[in-house]
Amino acid sequence: MTTHVWDYLPEYEAEREDILDAVQQVFASGRLVLGESVRGFEAEFAARHGVAHCVGVDNGTNAVQLALESLGVGRGDEVVTVSNTAAPTVVAIDAAGAVPVFVDVRAEDHLMDTAQVAAAITPRTKALLPVHLYGQCVDMAPLRRLADEHGLAIVEDCAQAHGARHHGAPAGTMGDAAAFSFYPTKVLGAYGDGGAVLTGSADTDRALRRLRYYGMEEVYYVERTPGHNSRLDEVQAEILRRKLTRLDAYVAGRRRVARRYAEGLAGLCGPGGLTLPATAAGNEHVYYVYVVRHPRRDEIISALKERYDISLNISYPWPVHTMRGFAHLGVEAGSLPVTERLAGEIFSLPMYPSLPEAVQDKVIEALHEVLRTL
Repeated sequence: MTTHVWDYLPEYEAEREDILDAVQQVFASGRLVLGESVRGFEAEFAARHGVAHCVGVDNGTNAVQLALESLGVGRGDEVVTVSNTAAPTVVAIDAAGAVPVFVDVRAEDHLMDTAQVAAAITPRTKALLPVHLYGQCVDMAPLRRLADEHGLAIVEDCAQAHGARHHGAPAGTMGDAAAFSFYPTKVLGAYGDGGAVLTGSADTDRALRRLRYYGMEEVYYVERTPGHNSRLDEVQAEILRRKLTRLDAYVAGRRRVARRYAEGLAGLCGPGGLTLPATAAGNEHVYYVYVVRHPRRDEIISALKERYDISLNISYPWPVHTMRGFAHLGVEAGSLPVTERLAGEIFSLPMYPSLPEAVQDKVIEALHEVLRTL
């Protein structure tokens, strides 16, 4: 039986009755779009973060785009972000009509190198977009200082950081708006697509609600453009309401898996060996993915698949600035050396709260065997 990096079926078996009850509740409610389940989830997700407003949208990519647009980011504006991220982060910037400007990341934790951001700011810069990657937060204090100094907005990409904290502050509460994805693999995952934007601003909340609903504030009357059809589905919202009550348990499960990896793989670390995830100062990591590094990554992945039927993932094999779809940005190869080096070394081990210990032990033992034979 193939071992994968993620599997929702054990969790579904444990939560099946609650999930199906959520579906039945919505189907029997008489309201299938923007009803009580969406309103309830928005209120509960906002309350969990101590933020005034939450707007549910259809996916995490549109959460980023609508967050930018709600803050006035548009055609020709520049947004400073990273290339070591899932492509949707940058696709959303492009969809808003803005231009992504990349800074490198730190080798030790793969997060935005905030020391490089000041040099990337130009008169056209409108926003900073830090990505809270792999389950932990970017150092936000330097970004807040720069944003205040230059009059910039901050949009946090929290797609991988549900439940993470930075010096005690929850991910999603340190900028002007924060975008979340509820894609099934996420720490808080739906049974399909879903997303949300958090904000403390009533004006931004109003703009977001208009943006997700064709630009309308009243039915059939477009108040202003742009407008989108970007509503969180009632069924997914009700499932997310139920799962939100278990978020702390999901995070605890991921941390338990991470501790077992750290213990089981410690003997493989050192010069030329495996590099395990590092938690940045002040962070509380939630381990959305468990990303390790090795200079002979491709050989390791191939051996694990061929010998042990363990299928691993790379998050992410191609930095965004190297993709053909973003060639028009003119970012030269070699301009982001840490990002480009990491792309050749990183790979993700199986990580989800219900990962059986026997499966995790299989992965740990297989890594010991493979690295001994390299």
